[in-house]
Amino acid sequence: MKSTWVAVALARKIRRKPVKIWFNDQPVVLFRTSQGVQALLDRCPHRFAPLSEGWVKGDAIACPYHGWEFGQQGICRKIPGHIGDLPTIRVKSFAATEADGVVFIADGQPDGPPHTHPVAEGDIIIHHATNHSNSTLLDTAENILDATHTHYIHKGFLRGLNDKRFTVQVAVTGGPGWVEACYTGEDQQQGIVTKLLEGRRTKTIGRFRYPGIVELEYWSHKGITLGAAFHLRQSRPGLVEGIGFSVGPRNGGLGHIKGWLFKPFLHIGMHQDRQILKSALDNKPDDPKVKPVIGPLDFLREDIARIINGELPRAADTPRQIEMEL
Repeated sequence: MKSTWVAVALARKIRRKPVKIWFNDQPVVLFRTSQGVQALLDRCPHRFAPLSEGWVKGDAIACPYHGWEFGQQGICRKIPGHIGDLPTIRVKSFAATEADGVVFIADGQPDGPPHTHPVAEGDIIIHHATNHSNSTLLDTAENILDATHTHYIHKGFLRGLNDKRFTVQVAVTGGPGWVEACYTGEDQQQGIVTKLLEGRRTKTIGRFRYPGIVELEYWSHKGITLGAAFHLRQSRPGLVEGIGFSVGPRNGGLGHIKGWLFKPFLHIGMHQDRQILKSALDNKPDDPKVKPVIGPLDFLREDIARIINGELPRAADTPRQIEMEL
């Protein structure tokens, strides 16, 4: 797969003080200069001290151990005390950019700007959230897109307290780097969140995009009423970190009010999911030959796994229609 932008931090959190994050199991330091946000491997090549414990000096970052300074593209531009020409030394650098209030980095140079969220047009308002889970990228992405667990993990919150279900139709389609499920037939969920913040639905779409973007779309007869995007990354083994976008029509001041009300509910839902994902990871058998069962309603898992591995999802060649109860 081509080099791809990955969301790693909220832009407002990156100032002059260096910030350490993990990217593809590598420590990376983020810092802001007059040239914008910079991203370097968080390891001075001299004695391997973390650059994130140093300081920003002009358009460079200084190592806390001996004061070596590294600027654009990670090139060493100063060794305090040295007289004469500098040796050619550099720290691995990453492409970095900002979009919709989020910092994205890439190992390589992507072809275009980052994809942020599914609501591309209109007068919109955006809210951000950060999250982490002790899990795998595959399990975390599937959890967000799995409608069936909401009856148990989010009972009374996203779903009603009773066992009432609706017969819905699910269309599963896909293409290079993406797969989605479109649900029709459930006009409104019965949980407190949807009753307070959402009206009647015409359809719900759950989508996975390479390399780790999960998108949710909620539609009424007037169009999309709420969109969400979770940019996930397996920062370290057993740890998935993410940046979330909640996007909806501004509707004067109503969009701000809904966003303000939705934020605490979002954090409650993420906490509930973190708990079950950690429990499942802790309870996972040590034997790598023991694989999780793929049930008849787990219709996105295999395609998500294929996309993560850089393969074409089966839904690209074989779209599916499924009837289920939600």
